[in-house]
Amino acid sequence: MSIRTILFDLDGTLLNTNELIRASFEHTFEKFQMHFSPEEIKALNGPPLNETFREINPDQSEQMIATYREYNMREHDHYVEAFPYVYETIKQLHEAGITLGIVSTKIRKTVMMGLELTKLTDFFSVIITYNDVIHKKPDPEPVKKAMSLLDANPETTLMVGDNFHDIVSGQRAGTQTAAVSWSEKKEDFLKSYHPTYYLDTIRDLLTVAGERHAENRKV
Repeated sequence: MSIRTILFDLDGTLLNTNELIRASFEHTFEKFQMHFSPEEIKALNGPPLNETFREINPDQSEQMIATYREYNMREHDHYVEAFPYVYETIKQLHEAGITLGIVSTKIRKTVMMGLELTKLTDFFSVIITYNDVIHKKPDPEPVKKAMSLLDANPETTLMVGDNFHDIVSGQRAGTQTAAVSWSEKKEDFLKSYHPTYYLDTIRDLLTVAGERHAENRKV
């Protein structure tokens, strides 16, 4: 069954925010006199901030979130850019009549900052953020809410992301799923969650969304 709706994670999927996230964590940990290795910081990328900082230090989590967000917003435009071919591919999918949406664990303000900076805002019919749901990915609520607002069928919907949260959320909501090769997560790790597709490049979506499925990259 052909794809009619594509939902995207934002950070690490459409937008390269990896260095901004790393710098924001480093700034926060320096202020609170904590030390985490680069690999440990990389592993923190994905879940909502409140979960991450509550696990690190529940007594200071709110202050740490505030410190992180202040730096992240201040430095945002110096770091963030779309991954290669994202704008062109999203534009082509939109023009082909594919309904597009964002499902992110970020707060709405920073989601909109990224979309506006990269001129992607107008392509998306729905934008689900941290502020719009009770349960975050990997819970299915964000994906289900996006589909409900779009009147989308799970069988013709694809959830695309760079981490297991995206794959599992889509699977629990009944959609097809795609993991991306430009994730900071390893290919074997992502494939262990059995996404429907593993994308070498965002342009693979032009094939996946059509009738000609890329069978050699179907997991």
